[in-house]
Amino acid sequence: MRTITEGTMAPDFELPDQDGTLVRLSSLLTDGPVVLFFYPAAMSPGCSSEACHFRDLAGEFAAVGARRVGISPDPVAKQRKFAEGSSLDYPLLSDPEGDVALAYGVKKRFITPVKRVTLVIGTDQRIQRVISGEFNMTVHADEALKVLQRKAA
Repeated sequence: MRTITEGTMAPDFELPDQDGTLVRLSSLLTDGPVVLFFYPAAMSPGCSSEACHFRDLAGEFAAVGARRVGISPDPVAKQRKFAEGSSLDYPLLSDPEGDVALAYGVKKRFITPVKRVTLVIGTDQRIQRVISGEFNMTVHADEALKVLQRKAA
């Protein structure tokens, strides 16, 4: 399995969002850096807490020109229900086969389908920061924001 590290190129991909619209990473990066976070299961307590924290920091991420994007193995319909139910204001991508998770080295075989990992990806498509951790649901957004704020300063 591939391991994504800081400084390496982020694999490009195209997946449907919660509305079924195809989203390509390289296209998102034309507007600024992307904070891509992998989460195991839409609407689970931990993932809801994490996703809502990313939502609550919308203004701070906008201030540094960054886009937030969530990705999980859940189907489009479940991502839509999750986004609507939690008033999420950013794309949730559906990776049901786990191909993107595999390309990023976050796919798992046991307990949960993916590791909880967040990547800060620069406009040059290089990984600027890898944030991992399964239990602290706010550290991912907080750390990603700190990285982007330091770069913007």
